[in-house]
Amino acid sequence: MPRALDGKTAVVTGSGNGIGRAIALALADAGAGVVVSDVLVDDGNRTVSEITDRGGRATFVAADVSDTTEVESLITSAVEAFGGLDILVNNAGIGGGKVRLHEIEPDDFDRVINVNLRGTYLCSKFAIPHFLAQHDGRIINTASTYGLIGAPNAAAYCASKGAIINLTRQLAVDYGPDGIRVNAICPGYIDTGLGRRAEQLTPDEFDAATAVREKAAGMQPLGRQAQPVEVANVALFLATDAASFMTGAIIPVDGGCTTTFNYGEASN
Repeated sequence: MPRALDGKTAVVTGSGNGIGRAIALALADAGAGVVVSDVLVDDGNRTVSEITDRGGRATFVAADVSDTTEVESLITSAVEAFGGLDILVNNAGIGGGKVRLHEIEPDDFDRVINVNLRGTYLCSKFAIPHFLAQHDGRIINTASTYGLIGAPNAAAYCASKGAIINLTRQLAVDYGPDGIRVNAICPGYIDTGLGRRAEQLTPDEFDAATAVREKAAGMQPLGRQAQPVEVANVALFLATDAASFMTGAIIPVDGGCTTTFNYGEASN
């Protein structure tokens, strides 16, 4: 039987681990040829192997999304590998440390903005001409609940994700008449094993950081962290024709954490 994304090509940035990996797997399972991209080469190649082991089509292209030349090459490579481009998932992103604004070094602030926001801009910039040529395209941006609310000690990250949210709306306005749909997902607490932070932590620090996340997630209305596949399922929906009348949507996938102030009482 035909699958929802048979014949389509997708680029998924930051897909070596976590949410990006889950999205790449979901799109491939639905029939898309997937270009896995990450700065972590071994992790990206592992995602490709997982896809091909399941009978899917995938290739890996290493790219720093803040670098213009590398992003242009990424999009060109996708078109060359699969003959076109239909779906862009701007998922690559980094955190910004755990300090207040006056304690952030300018270079550190710039790095967060460059990867999270500039990366979304660059990937979209080079993908959109292909979408315009075929009068069809889907852009899915990974924002964050931290782009919807103010969170403690996360000035750079909140600023970058809030900007992605409004960039999503703006692109939907500009490119909707051209058949290009642009939507954003705002994940909450997702069980990614702390992602790339885990490598920088001692076992005790890892256990402590995990406990903090689990406690915070436990105060959400659904009372737990999400699995990456639960975010990937929303991205898959947005990538298919099932979401054909959705653009400019900002979709929290957060267990209800942005619906209430008093998470503890709400989860009881």
